[in-house]
Amino acid sequence: MKFSEIVAQTLTWLQRDGRVSYRALKLEFDLDDDTLDALKEELLFAHAAHVREEGPGLVWTGAAFMAGASSLVVRTETSTQLPASGTIPSRPQSSALSPQHSSAERRQLTVLFCDLVGSTALSAQLDPEELREIVRAYQQLCSTIITRYEGHIAQYLGDGLLVYFGYPQAHEDDARRAVCAGLEIVEALRQRGAGNGQRERQRSLQVRIGIHTGLVVIGEMGASGRTEQLALGETPNVAARVQGLAEPNTLLISAATHRLVGSQFEWQPFGSHLLKGIDIPIAVYQIQGERQDLTPNTGHSTPLVGREQEVGLLCERWEQVSDGRGQVVLLTGEPGIGKSRLVQTLTEHVVSEGSLALEAHCSPYRQNSAFFPVIDALQRTLFTRDDATAIKVGKLERALVLYDLPDALPLFASSLSLPLLTDTPPLPMTPQKQKERTISALVQWWLTQAERQATVSVWEDLHWADPSTLEFLTLLLEQVPTSRLLVLLTARPEFISPWPPRSHFVTLTLNRLGRRQTEAMITKVAGAAALPADVRQQILAKTDGVPLFVEELTKTVLESVACIGSMGSSARLAIPNPATLQDSLMARLDRLNAAKEL
Repeated sequence: MKFSEIVAQTLTWLQRDGRVSYRALKLEFDLDDDTLDALKEELLFAHAAHVREEGPGLVWTGAAFMAGASSLVVRTETSTQLPASGTIPSRPQSSALSPQHSSAERRQLTVLFCDLVGSTALSAQLDPEELREIVRAYQQLCSTIITRYEGHIAQYLGDGLLVYFGYPQAHEDDARRAVCAGLEIVEALRQRGAGNGQRERQRSLQVRIGIHTGLVVIGEMGASGRTEQLALGETPNVAARVQGLAEPNTLLISAATHRLVGSQFEWQPFGSHLLKGIDIPIAVYQIQGERQDLTPNTGHSTPLVGREQEVGLLCERWEQVSDGRGQVVLLTGEPGIGKSRLVQTLTEHVVSEGSLALEAHCSPYRQNSAFFPVIDALQRTLFTRDDATAIKVGKLERALVLYDLPDALPLFASSLSLPLLTDTPPLPMTPQKQKERTISALVQWWLTQAERQATVSVWEDLHWADPSTLEFLTLLLEQVPTSRLLVLLTARPEFISPWPPRSHFVTLTLNRLGRRQTEAMITKVAGAAALPADVRQQILAKTDGVPLFVEELTKTVLESVACIGSMGSSARLAIPNPATLQDSLMARLDRLNAAKEL
């Protein structure tokens, strides 16, 4: 079992039971002392907000406790059916296992509804005990994946799951987290059912997944000591209806969710459907996978405002790189302040000159995966989504010859999870030595590319970087001054740079826009539409100089038919918070902890 899987399962265990002893962890996962210490360090560092040490074990301090698979009551109907009323049935659970909130709250939620396909046929083929074992394994697999994306399993509905993303802890990308989790569940079950024998076919499972985003009121429901935290409103019901439209092993999302994540995934229209209980047809989309050319800037065409000095500095550093003097720039700032927009501006300039831009993105879901942004960047550079394993190995071999690294094939194949087709012996080295050689080979790859062509190497969101990636960057940055490489890093203020100041290393902190700059941005976003002065004043007051907020709020005003129809009498106009910002704003509120209710 991989270390990241042990971390994920331990988090699930802690959420379920509230605490676990170190001795129990050693027995459960057969850990030696060094691995147990590494697990303890990882949990207390990476999940400090939710886990603390107490005596001989760990205690869960987060708000979300999930009912675990060990307490499930397995049901063998064909699927999880909704009653005629359209309300999702509840499974009573102890209030001690639910997030503790004293009152209901109104918030945007992305709801994922997952249901097994053909469970009745499966129950006819298997002994009840074997069926129970299979369904429990399926639920554990789903729970592990959902926990990794910090979703909350609100209910186990027999062989179905009702999952909330955005409660009890909101994230700025909850819709994306839900879709990623759904894709991973489908792929994990597809791989588990890839066997050829009769037993593998019997054990193969398929699911249908539906996702919808919308406003709910969530709080404690129930009576007589049997209560649970439930989201009320049409959002869960729409998610369940969308799930009912899906084919086996497919994921469908509603138009509301598509508006939030459509630019980040490969998708195709699934038509408009009149769902039971919903008066108007709802457009539905089938998600096929993540986009390989994904960048955070997708869809942002707003002209850059108020960053002339920063753009000038980046262009100046690029000119030095073109002359053979490598440079490093670290852009820091709060979410939405425009870091990615500046990166986009520079990379467009570099590419227009015929130079190369390599992009790597750290992920909040992969902080425990060694070299994740490096591996992801290599996969997007070398392979296409439809490449078979043999084709990938061939492409990797040719690339390594091109970069004078033919002997590093076993290292790269191991990192990229590719089986070698030749009789290559196992790597005769310790894991630490393999890691050191992998870092050295990766640095040579980047430097060789820069020797052939001046290159911008972008590393986004370093606050989510795994330790191995930071080790690689440390070694790479030491070699930058004598290369034709501009390393452009971005991070939020909480990132503490491990690199000392050097003449070739500059840190650039982005501040909020001033009033004049904000007004200029509103004008550029509004285009030909003339917004009244009082509406502009509301946008200025609400956005507080954060460029992303300015852009999205102005777009919301422009899309409001009521606003456009009453431009002359807009003094009392109530501008709603855009759906694109709801998750981000709620995430900021949730981080206030005790001050949130105030």
